[in-house]
Amino acid sequence: MSSAGSGGDIDEETPFLRSNDVSQKPTPLPKAQFSIVLSVWLAESIVSNSISPYLNQLVRELPIVGGDGRKVGYYTGIIVALHYTLEVTTAIHWNRLSDHIGRRPVVLSCLMGTTISIIVFGLSRSFWAIVLSRCLHGAVKGNIGTVRSMVAELTDETNVARGFSLTPVTWALGYVIGSFVGGILSKPQDRWPHIFSHQFWADYPYFLPCLVAASYSCISFIIVAMYLKEAPLPKTGSGISQGEPGRIPDALPKDEDMLLPLSSILTRPVVISAASLAVITLFNTVADALIPLIWSTSIEFGGLGLVPASIGLLMSAYGCLSGIFQYALFPSLIRRYGPRNVFLSGVVGCAVIYVIFPLENLALQHGPKTAVWLMIALQLLSFCISEMGYSTCATYLYLSSAAPNKRSLGATNGFAQTVSSAQLVIGPAGADWLFAFSVTNNVLGGYLVYIVLLAFACIGPCVAAQLPRHTWRHDRT
Repeated sequence: MSSAGSGGDIDEETPFLRSNDVSQKPTPLPKAQFSIVLSVWLAESIVSNSISPYLNQLVRELPIVGGDGRKVGYYTGIIVALHYTLEVTTAIHWNRLSDHIGRRPVVLSCLMGTTISIIVFGLSRSFWAIVLSRCLHGAVKGNIGTVRSMVAELTDETNVARGFSLTPVTWALGYVIGSFVGGILSKPQDRWPHIFSHQFWADYPYFLPCLVAASYSCISFIIVAMYLKEAPLPKTGSGISQGEPGRIPDALPKDEDMLLPLSSILTRPVVISAASLAVITLFNTVADALIPLIWSTSIEFGGLGLVPASIGLLMSAYGCLSGIFQYALFPSLIRRYGPRNVFLSGVVGCAVIYVIFPLENLALQHGPKTAVWLMIALQLLSFCISEMGYSTCATYLYLSSAAPNKRSLGATNGFAQTVSSAQLVIGPAGADWLFAFSVTNNVLGGYLVYIVLLAFACIGPCVAAQLPRHTWRHDRT
């Protein structure tokens, strides 16, 4: 696969994407198996994103807040931090386990755990019950790295960019569905009192979106259990991996079949790729956490005062736009500009999001409402650009090409997920806390949080400088 406008230099520098024939047509993706893998990704996205529109409102209604809306960020920060702490401590073990026993049993176990966790969340009526349910979900998020490994196994050098472009499109679809479900179906008794008249819906006003999300997760579990084919694990030292067309190539060098110790996997390309993923994860998830928090915060405290239904619809609109960006633009942007520039554009997109937050509130107080909606549109557009540095990656392509061998894909992605999840512990929780601190204490007019975030955004270009223009040079022959 050659880069448009750059001759054949993508083939010279990127062995994972390299083909002996520059004009070789892309290998068709194995549609059935790839669709099943994407169904798992969709389930994780729906469950993860279905709670975002109403989480802050749910916390605002808990007795622990005491009616002070300025404290919501503190408690949502605790929920998010503990959730990702569990993901950090378990992710690499799930992915390493998938290298030993296969992807299928790990996928099934994590889907079952995800289903249980979202049901428990919907039935939670106290702060610590919510924390427990989110911790359970964090502990079973092994499918994040496992799906990436499966995508790499189902693709080759001619179609890897297209294959990886479908994962963010699928996540965006889950973002649309999850945000819509969470925003529209929360508090159904208020919206459809004749249908949801039972006292249960008054006691558990957020159970319905959780039930819908859990239902799709169950469907995905059944599909995987019935139809997902496991690529046979190569025997130690066998030198040949017998797989299906579209999976791991039939004949690989002997070291491609070796299960390497973790210390051998932590090469410079793997460490730099994981670091770049960690940085863009930090920036992107900070924005992802602040958008619903600030949008739901009252105008007097620096927010926009939007209700969960409005937030859900706006986030669904973003998901649609992001899916179009990822599918229609990503492969051509990667070929034309290279993953490093796509990564850098994601960093810039996050910085723009941070700048717009205070401007939205100022415009709402002193300017026309049209200006506010234009800023929201620009913010969502910038969020789409930031996603092209995060989930389309740039960094996922780097990770796949940095892995020492194909048998190490699970461990490589697990290590990267662990490193990036550590940023998920620090970033969203820290941003929520910093926003609450800035507003509660009126530090720099409540704008301290944005100044700190812009300062951190300067790290992005420094990390990008360590990445190769395309992907890592690595001998696969």
